[in-house]
Amino acid sequence: MKYDPSKEKCPLPHSIFRACVTPRPIAWISTTDENGIDNLAPFSQCQIVTIDPPMVMFCANHYPDDTRKDSARNAESTGWFVWNMATEDLKEAVNKSAMIVPSHVDEFELANVAKIKADLSQIPMVADSPCQLECKYISTQTIKGNSNLGTVDLILGEVIRIHVKDEYIKDGMMDVSKAQVLARMGYIDYSTISNSFSMQVPMAPELLNIIMCGSD
Repeated sequence: MKYDPSKEKCPLPHSIFRACVTPRPIAWISTTDENGIDNLAPFSQCQIVTIDPPMVMFCANHYPDDTRKDSARNAESTGWFVWNMATEDLKEAVNKSAMIVPSHVDEFELANVAKIKADLSQIPMVADSPCQLECKYISTQTIKGNSNLGTVDLILGEVIRIHVKDEYIKDGMMDVSKAQVLARMGYIDYSTISNSFSMQVPMAPELLNIIMCGSD
């Protein structure tokens, strides 16, 4: 099977595109608006941008009426957002926080998620998450789509402070398997890490030492 999505409809009953780019991390983004109302929402169109300095991005699609997501607007207006790690233990709360609700609704309360204040801003963090990244907003790039729903705000932020609960640190590294990080598959499917293995890229030893000093 093959098709050109710019010219043809997917020949399958459901779009296959996002199932081809998987698994994807979930950026569980917390923000606060100018009136002090907290917001919490998951985004699976997200990723690390670079490591020095550490930066992350998440993409918030517009609504069909071209209204922008609260997370994008709040990050811009306050200059901060927090990337909370989504895990299997928190999956029901993650899913509930994805509900489309009016801006005055606090999704922390809606999903019964405990808050803890960030160190560097008034943004709340998910208290039960193994890891939180306090991010200083850098910029927004709005990419126009073929429809309002296809139009997306790409939000870029620099990670200024990293929080990791001690029980998730093992042998000087984060124990991702213990955290049971949630990943987005295609459609309405999700997954967690059940098997992992290590591989070192073959290269000259002198080059390996240089690269590993700056890698994650």
